[in-house]
Amino acid sequence: MPGRYYDDLEVGQRIRHSVGRTITEMDNVLFCALTMNTQPLHLDEAYAAKTQFGRRLVNGVFTLGLAVGLSVAELTEGTIVANLGYDRVVHPNPVYHGDTLYVESEVLEKRASKSRPDVGIVRIKHTGRNQDGTVVVEFERTAMFLRRPESG
Repeated sequence: MPGRYYDDLEVGQRIRHSVGRTITEMDNVLFCALTMNTQPLHLDEAYAAKTQFGRRLVNGVFTLGLAVGLSVAELTEGTIVANLGYDRVVHPNPVYHGDTLYVESEVLEKRASKSRPDVGIVRIKHTGRNQDGTVVVEFERTAMFLRRPESG
């Protein structure tokens, strides 16, 4: 698996994830439909045109989920047991249809598990930027990572 083990991560380490993803109108409308979110700011162009944004916004929970997903291949694929929590989620700038999201992860803290010698707990800050480099989502995530298996 391409993910990183607990032992591979160091506090202060930054990972710029190589894959970005352009968000389409379909992504936003489908996510809102699947989650039963009827917010007109996401779905109604005429309504959104009259707001300070002048057009529909991409659902922030979709943006959060996409940011996590963009980090998987180079960070957690096959190497975590579970996500334990998300903290300090902020959306400092809007995301619009046609924006491309890029993500960087920074290891904030890590500690060995007190009850399980095969895992460690890692706190990571994820920053999502659009194609212009504008920060559109930031959050911290705590995950339980597997330790590197011993060769035997």
